[in-house]
Amino acid sequence: MFAPLLVAALAAAPDLATTAEKTGFARTGRLDEAEGLCHAFPRAFPGMARCFSFGTTPEGRPLLALVASARGALTPEKARGLPVVLLQASIHAGEMDGKDAGFLALRGLLARGARGPLGRAVALFVPAFNADGHERFGPGQRPNQAGPEETGWRVTAQNLNLNRDYVKAEAPEMQAMLRLLAAWDPVACADLHATDGARFRHDVAVMVSPALVGPAALAAEGRALRDALLGALEAAGHAPLAFYPEFRERGNPASGFEAGRPPPRLSNGYWPEQHRLGMLVETHSWKDYRTRVAATRVVVETLLAQASARGEAWRVAQRQARDEDRRLAGQEVALGWRAGDRAETIDFLGYAYTREPSAALGAPVPRYDISRPEVWRVPFRGELAPDVVVRAPRGGWVVPPAHASWVAEKLRLHGVSFRVLRRTRAGAAVEAFRAEEARADPQTSEGRTRLTVKGAWREERRDLPAGSLFVPVAQERARLAMHLLEPVGPDSLLAWGYFNAHFEQKEYLEDYVADAFAQELLARDPGAAAELERRMREPAFAQDPKARLELFHRRHPSWDERYRLYPVLRVEGDPGEG
Repeated sequence: MFAPLLVAALAAAPDLATTAEKTGFARTGRLDEAEGLCHAFPRAFPGMARCFSFGTTPEGRPLLALVASARGALTPEKARGLPVVLLQASIHAGEMDGKDAGFLALRGLLARGARGPLGRAVALFVPAFNADGHERFGPGQRPNQAGPEETGWRVTAQNLNLNRDYVKAEAPEMQAMLRLLAAWDPVACADLHATDGARFRHDVAVMVSPALVGPAALAAEGRALRDALLGALEAAGHAPLAFYPEFRERGNPASGFEAGRPPPRLSNGYWPEQHRLGMLVETHSWKDYRTRVAATRVVVETLLAQASARGEAWRVAQRQARDEDRRLAGQEVALGWRAGDRAETIDFLGYAYTREPSAALGAPVPRYDISRPEVWRVPFRGELAPDVVVRAPRGGWVVPPAHASWVAEKLRLHGVSFRVLRRTRAGAAVEAFRAEEARADPQTSEGRTRLTVKGAWREERRDLPAGSLFVPVAQERARLAMHLLEPVGPDSLLAWGYFNAHFEQKEYLEDYVADAFAQELLARDPGAAAELERRMREPAFAQDPKARLELFHRRHPSWDERYRLYPVLRVEGDPGEG
C-alpha cells in the first residue's frame, strides 16, 4: 500500500514507523508513541517540522501539535499568507484512524519536500486532541468497530464530549484548541473520526461545509473540495459518501438518509461560522483498521494537495465571507437548519438484511447478512431548509455587568469583538427578550441543563449600566456572536443553561395573601374580573391553581418584572463611546 517515496522515508527514518504499521494494523500506539513521533519528526525533517504543546489536559498531559511545512513556515508569523490546514484527530479517542493516518501522510509528504503540497501549504496536525481519553485504554471499548485491538475512550477525564463543546468551550482542551485556531487562523479544518452505525459497504464519508448553504464564494470552494476528495477516494478504490450515513429512522435502512448542516457545538458546524472550510471525515467502523487508516490518509493527502493548489482562492473566499458578516445588521440569519422535504431515490451499497423483533429489546432489530451484498434503493433528502431564523440587531448586544466577566471570556475565546461601557446610559431605547415559554430539558447534556425558550424581542426603555459589554454586530464574527447571544439559537449560551436562574421565579405569594388580594382586586377592577372570566373558559387554566395564582400575582406589587427577562439586550445603534 505504500508509495516508493514513503518506503524510502521509512528506510531512512525507521523511528517514524508506527505501532499500527509494525503490527499489520492490528494495534495502535499509546500516547507516549504519539508524543515520541511528534518530537521525532523535527529530527527527521529539520527545518520542515516542529512539535509544540498548545495546552494541558485536566490530568496534566500535554496537548501536542505537529506543524509541517517544506518552506519552514513553522510559526504563526511565518505561516501568514500561506493556507494553513488543521488536522484534528482523536477528539473521540476510541476513533484512532486520524492519528495513525496523519503521521503516515505527513511523513510521506515531508519526504517530497518543496516539490509536494507542503511547499505551498502548512499542515497543523493534532494527533490526540482528547489526550486523557486516549489513555483510558482498553479492549472492547468500541463494540461497533472492527479494530484496532485496544483503543482509548470517547470522552475526556471530566466526562465531556469535546465534539459538543465548540461553542460553550468549557473543557480546558477546547479552550486550548480555540486559542490554537486564533493563533494559526487555518483556512481549512478536518476532524478525523470513525463512525458507528449499520453494516454496509461504503467505507468512508466526507462532509464538507459550507457546501449546500453558506457564503456563495466559500460554499463554491467547499463543493469543489468535496468533489476532489470524493474523486481521490474513488480513484484509490474506496467507496465514499458525501453525507453522514445515519438512517432517518433508527435501525431501519428503508427510511433512507438526509443531508445536514450540524450546529456549531460540533467541529464541522463551528468552523464554517468562522469562515473556514470544515470537513468531517467518518471512516466506517466495520471496515478493518488498515482500510480505514488508508482512506483517512487519502483524505489528508488530497486535502493538502488541494490547499496547495487552491489555497489562495480559499483565502479570498474567506475574506469575502468575513466582509459579508460585517454587513449582517438588520438581516435575517439562519441559526439552525433541517433537511428539506424533497427526496430522491439513491443507490446505496448495503447488504441483505431482515428486521426481526427482539425479545430482549422489545423492538425490531436489523440483522445483516454480509455474505450477500445488495444495492439498497432508498430515499435521500439532500436539500436544506432554515429551521431557526433570527433578524440580526442593527447595532449589537449589551451584556449587563452581572454577566460581563464570564461572557467576555467566552467572546475572547471565539474571537468576537466587544468593548466595555464606561458610563451608564439611563433609559436607553433597547430591545428586550421576554420568554413566553421556558422549558428545561428533563435530562442534562454535557453536565448542563439545557433550556428552550419561546418569545420575541420588543422595544423597551432600560438602563445600560457602566461596566456592561457592547458587542457590535458590525464585525467579521457577527454570525458567531448571533449563535452565542441570540436566545433561540440551538447553541446559544442561554440554550446551554448559562442564564437559567433568570427563568426561575424567586418571589412568591402565600395562598391566603393572594386570595385576599384577588378578592379586593376583583371588587375594584372590572378589567381584572373580565380577564378572569375569559380565562376561566380555558379548561387548562381553570384546572390549574398555579396559573390562576400567577394571573393575580402579576398584578401585585411583589411581581418580579425581570422574571423570564433575558438579561442580554439589543440596541439599534452604537450606545456611544466606551
